[in-house]
Amino acid sequence: MENKYKIVLSYIQDLSIEIPNPESLITIRNTTREYRMSVNITSKPSKRKMIEVLTALTYANPNKKKAQGYFQIRYATVIEILDLKIKKDELEKVILCDLQTKIYPELEKKFLTILHNSGLPDLKFGKKIDFEELYKSRLN
Repeated sequence: MENKYKIVLSYIQDLSIEIPNPESLITIRNTTREYRMSVNITSKPSKRKMIEVLTALTYANPNKKKAQGYFQIRYATVIEILDLKIKKDELEKVILCDLQTKIYPELEKKFLTILHNSGLPDLKFGKKIDFEELYKSRLN
């Protein structure tokens, strides 16, 4: 669906790194296997056939309540709709699947670089997010 939209611009809109103290960083380093990545995608129409899509990646430990780190990046991508006759379900797939598949490698790279520079130099994310699979499971 590449010909139905084009990316106008993308940027880090918001970034949150919360490491309360040195002990927390040590705990985070020792428990990175427990941390999970979650993704949240929202969009809002803009002017001139444009849509702002916000992709939030959150890396947190769902098991810990105290002395844990919290890491989130909100990445904004503005797209222009080229096909004015695009159907609602096609537009939804563009936003939730096609665009995400396209931007995710760069977004993940930026997020990992930030986390490495925040005191987690050996951190690697596990399984890649499959936006096609997520989109299909959402329909079922």
